[in-house]
Amino acid sequence: MQRNLVNIFGFSLVLSSLLLSACNAQSKDSSSPVKVSDIKQGYQIVQIATFDEPWAMARLADGRLLITEKKGQVKLFNPLTKQSIDISGIPKVAYGGQGGLGDIVLHPKFEKNKLVYLSYAEAGKGGYGAVVIRGELDLLDPHPKLKNISRIWEQVPKVSGQGHYSHRILFGQDGKLWISSGERQKFEPAQDMQSNLGKILRLNDDGTAAEGNPFTHQGEIAKQVWSLGHRNPLGIAFDAQGKLWDVEMGPRGGDELNIVIRGENYGYPLVSNGDHYNGLPIPDHDTRPEFKAPEISWTPVISPSSLIFYQGQLFPQWSNKALIGGLSSKSIVVVDTTQNPVVEVQRLDMKHRIRDLEVAHDGSLWVFEDGKDAHLLKLLPK
Repeated sequence: MQRNLVNIFGFSLVLSSLLLSACNAQSKDSSSPVKVSDIKQGYQIVQIATFDEPWAMARLADGRLLITEKKGQVKLFNPLTKQSIDISGIPKVAYGGQGGLGDIVLHPKFEKNKLVYLSYAEAGKGGYGAVVIRGELDLLDPHPKLKNISRIWEQVPKVSGQGHYSHRILFGQDGKLWISSGERQKFEPAQDMQSNLGKILRLNDDGTAAEGNPFTHQGEIAKQVWSLGHRNPLGIAFDAQGKLWDVEMGPRGGDELNIVIRGENYGYPLVSNGDHYNGLPIPDHDTRPEFKAPEISWTPVISPSSLIFYQGQLFPQWSNKALIGGLSSKSIVVVDTTQNPVVEVQRLDMKHRIRDLEVAHDGSLWVFEDGKDAHLLKLLPK
């Protein structure tokens, strides 16, 4: 494996035309019984509020939202009154590039234990890396503060640069904690089991490695790993059948939607449906069948930022389908993962870069634009 990695920038096999045709065939499969025109869902967009570089949101039981902003602020927002309260006690983050405050999720037993989980970038020996903390948040306090913070996970090692942290976090129905960890634009760590970069991790709620992980006997870091060979997985979500999926940015071309399977290697940087930004080709997945290929890939890219599966009632055409936020594509991409092959069925032209998605209690859709003065939008049926 190391010999292959050493030669990664020396690949001479040019597959660009094949890559493009393969991607087009995969995303526009003419043999599929589902036609895009038959599946389109009507919608309307309502602007709710404006935030500064929002990154993620978590929905509370009473309909309020916890919202993270990249510079290091968590806000408690009431969509009915438009009131926004700053949460104090948030640790200092390393803001810059793709770094800053990231994801936020509630513990499955939040109503009892008040535990909130946050991911963010920090500076340290060797450079930068993502960390995950948890703390108690009492929402009955008129001046809410994150208290009793414990650090439960970090990217290993810290490296230079401020890209590809990924650091999405998610709880499964079994109470296990999932973390997506980007390869930090360093390529090789995605295949190195002494590093947790370029991996999907499965942990207990306290950050310890969960039993049943596939690489338990390969060291302390490897104990965390569920799958490897990922580039920049910026969305992870479970479908209605309880299967885990991830969406990740490819290099120049080849954005991916993967079903995440225990112990699988997704091949990066040895294979990809895209090429390096410097123009050097990367062999396609079909040249290395030992690596798990994506269920669907995109060239031109959609630049995925987030992933959910819609299970509300207001948008019946999106029921149990994957909804992917798109940055450069300025879109929400709707994918039917029950089709074989998986197929894109609708693309919503949002006119702005989309950072995060969440289903509201009533089945409407919360949507965050990306960047400064970004709108929180609500999507309703048309």
